[in-house]
Formats: sequence, structure tokens, C-alpha cells
Amino acid sequence: MAAYYARCTGEDVDDLLQEAWLGLLAALPTLDVRIGRPEQYLIKRAKWRLLDAVKRARVRRCAPLDEDLVCLDDRGEERALDAANLAQFREQLKDNQNAVLECLLDGLTWREAGSALGCTSANVAYHVRQIRRRYEDWAEEPLVG
Repeated sequence: MAAYYARCTGEDVDDLLQEAWLGLLAALPTLDVRIGRPEQYLIKRAKWRLLDAVKRARVRRCAPLDEDLVCLDDRGEERALDAANLAQFREQLKDNQNAVLECLLDGLTWREAGSALGCTSANVAYHVRQIRRRYEDWAEEPLVG
């Protein structure tokens, strides 16, 4: 199973195999041999853990930066401009949308943001769609100054 998903995704076989074993071993304490086929339950848990690892790796993967384009001395001005633009955009958002945006900017997942705000991840998804629409409208406006 690990070899198959490694070929499909380009991930390392040994890493995926390790994740599958971790999923299987984590499922052992909850295994009830009186229900169904225990080996199928363990295989399913291993597969889910393996696929979660593939998903995490895909999310964390990013394009390498070109060394010539990155100039650390000029980053201060750029960051100040980014912060000003973010502040200007956030003024247009409702309080609940600002709360969702703050959670996401802090690196929380939609589910974690929902838990922190006392709502479901579906509510967070709704607010993210609203924020995206508002951003698309805001980005089309001409910049002042």
C-alpha cells in the first residue's frame, strides 16, 4: 500500500510505510476482535494515517525561492506596505470575519479556528468565502496614495 501511494504521490516509500504502521499501532488499543474482521479495521486505520501524511506533505510543499529575488535589506519596506494593506482591507470586514481571518493568519486550520470561535468548520468555510469575495472586490479597486 505504501509503495502504491508513493508511486502515485511522489512521496518517500519508507515515510509512508512508517505512517501506515503508526496508524495501525494507534488503532490496536481500540480494536474489538468480536466485531467484523479486525484485520480490515487495522488496514483501514493504516491507510487513513498514510493518506493524512500525504495530504500534510502536499499542503506543506512550496515552490523554492529564487535566491536572486530575495533581498533581505529591502524586506522592511515591503513588510510595512503589506501590513498597511492588510489593515486597510481588514477595516472592511465584519467582526466575525476579522476573527476568522485572525485565526487563519495565526496558522490554525478551519476546524481549529471553528473550535476557538465556538462554531463549526462549515461556518469558518462560509466566512472564508465571504472574505475571499470581499478581497477580490477590494483588490480590483485602484490604490490610493
